[in-house]
Amino acid sequence: MNYLNYVIAAYAVFAIVLVWDFVATRLQIRRELRNARSRAARQAAQTTRSQTSELSR
Repeated sequence: MNYLNYVIAAYAVFAIVLVWDFVATRLQIRRELRNARSRAARQAAQTTRSQTSELSR
């Protein structure tokens, strides 16, 4: 009985899943950081607008 093909396939699937898990995590981190920066920029702009409008009263 030759299990070589099964073992090679099992290691290949493991490697693919491991790489995908790494890549998907990196993509998610990048997306969340981009969202956080965007949110911070919107809040900063809103704060600036509210301070400017209060000074003009």
